[in-house]
Amino acid sequence: MAKVVREELIRQLASGQFVSGQFLAEHLGVSRAAISKHVKALGEMGLDIFSVQGKGYKLAHPMQLLEQEKISQHLQTLGAQNNVEVHTIIDSTNSYLMRRLPNQVTHGQVCISEYQSAGRGRRGKQWQSPLGSHLYMSMYWYLEQGMAAAMGISIVVGIAVADVLKGIYDLPVQLKWPNDIYVDGAKLAGILVELEGQSIGPGHCVIGLGLNVQMPDNSAAEIDQSWTDLSRELTENIDRNLLTAQLIAQISKRLQQHHQFGLAPMLDDWQKQDYFYNQNVLLLAGDKTTRGICKGINQSGALLLEVDGKLQPVYGGEVSLRAG
Repeated sequence: MAKVVREELIRQLASGQFVSGQFLAEHLGVSRAAISKHVKALGEMGLDIFSVQGKGYKLAHPMQLLEQEKISQHLQTLGAQNNVEVHTIIDSTNSYLMRRLPNQVTHGQVCISEYQSAGRGRRGKQWQSPLGSHLYMSMYWYLEQGMAAAMGISIVVGIAVADVLKGIYDLPVQLKWPNDIYVDGAKLAGILVELEGQSIGPGHCVIGLGLNVQMPDNSAAEIDQSWTDLSRELTENIDRNLLTAQLIAQISKRLQQHHQFGLAPMLDDWQKQDYFYNQNVLLLAGDKTTRGICKGINQSGALLLEVDGKLQPVYGGEVSLRAG
């Protein structure tokens, strides 16, 4: 019940106009006290809502809601046919698709949400997911060729995101191995790839993307690294529905290219945007720290680290790459 009430409150407030508490209470069939409680909860999720006696509740800024129909129309124009679900409140878009494996998802299916109560990044880190502020989306990709076909998928998705942000919005993004998108040294987006399957036979892959669009001040205070968002980097207003469709279409296109030809044709695209290429770096793996020079990636998506004049491939896992 609480989820239903909060989702309808979001729809009523999205325009940025005042909405009276009495109207909301009657419309939703709950008490005025209950409305006040739910408005407070939405504030804790990241919405900036204020109230004025005699007028009601109002968002500090109007909010463009993600709409399944608009995203699907944009996808059709772009020649993509992904099945898209749009949620208002969810625990995690990745978790939602993982729970539906293997028989309740279709190849290329996408789950998007306005808010994640348990958004996740790599190595179990929390992903800040304030309501209506960013893009949180996950895509299911069937691995016909088995789990080995997942090698380098985070690289492929990073290149696809760069294709959109650089090619359409002229944003000079940088790619950080294995799963981050940066602008001028600040994190703009992150990718989380999760797998399910056996070593033999087809596998299942869920790819999550979190992209900062307009970070609320209260959420920014909880982030412990340098970050940026599209509202800082671009002068134009962002149509989140169109941007979502552009990302879905390009990620699907790049994943299909990877399925057919592997990562080799994309190595040059990565190297041109490699944040650490030819720089001294620290590779952190558990308690072990290795110093070396970043030399790009190989055809499997492994980091090439030069240590004492010798190249060492480093594959994904519980590792972190930092400036040295």
